Amino acid sequence: MTTPLTLSQVIAAARDGRYQPVHVIVGEETLLIERAIGALRRAVVGDGIPGFNDDSFDGRSLDAGTVIGAARTMPMMSDARFVLVRNADALSAKDQESLAAYLDAPCSSACVVLVAAKLDGRSKLAKVAKSSGCLNSAPVLKGSQLRDFAVAEAQQRGHTLAPDAAQALLDAIGEDLSGLDDAIERLSLYVGPGQRIGLESVETCVTRVRTESIWSLVDAISVKNTALALGAASSLLADREPPLKILAMVSRQLRMIAKMRQALGSGLSAEDAAREAGAPPFKARELERSARRFTLPHLANAFSVVSETDGLLKGSKRPDDALLQEAVLRLCAP
Repeated sequence: MTTPLTLSQVIAAARDGRYQPVHVIVGEETLLIERAIGALRRAVVGDGIPGFNDDSFDGRSLDAGTVIGAARTMPMMSDARFVLVRNADALSAKDQESLAAYLDAPCSSACVVLVAAKLDGRSKLAKVAKSSGCLNSAPVLKGSQLRDFAVAEAQQRGHTLAPDAAQALLDAIGEDLSGLDDAIERLSLYVGPGQRIGLESVETCVTRVRTESIWSLVDAISVKNTALALGAASSLLADREPPLKILAMVSRQLRMIAKMRQALGSGLSAEDAAREAGAPPFKARELERSARRFTLPHLANAFSVVSETDGLLKGSKRPDDALLQEAVLRLCAP
């Protein structure tokens, strides 16, 4: 069985002009998927006229014969054709089997890219793609993967991203990879070529929400200090931060605390537990204190309140500020 490439490896290889006859990309990390598609298209057909040697299809209204026919069409004034199929998981089981048969003997003068949010691992297409080494996963990045992504994006632009600045970015933006990419681009322009990106730059250029503000809110909740928690929430709202964004950041911190608590319970040191929780080592002591304050029932209730409030913020007609403050009161309730 051939070892499949990661999506980052696919992108790096394509930028170097290398690609496989077939790539089956499965996952929901849209930014990386689109980067892979763009890199593969450029590797295959260059910057030629769109549609001249490339075809794009949607699996929701498609039969496998059309895809295979396009792949087997001789390229014009090029070495290969590029054939893209989005929503490949919407193809019928019969059409997926036909594509699986094509994967066994792909055309050397084409690069066929099948993109799917999910693919049944029991299907013949998934099995053949995996065994042939062309199944490239694109799962949503989490925890330390997000921080690694931010650091790598900064390095690509010629910058060092300070650990506390990386954490502040994640606290402000969360798991939105496109948002992180956009923020790092703005930071690159802000600090200038080759300059280090520090916490002050993030707070100035990206967001008014300081990491300490969110931790102040979470810490107040951990000791059930209603006055302090409401004060922290009011401060964030006064900075015109959307309540849904504040709730998302609180949720992220709570998930980190839950992971920290579990890691500490397994016997890890504070520094190793922080890494396991997806936080940098300098957050270890602060996280340890929070993890020891939150009991399991307290955390379970917190996640329940956050989930319910998230639904209300997205669907209720009540003022968002009031919903957030009500959530804080519930989180601090004995």
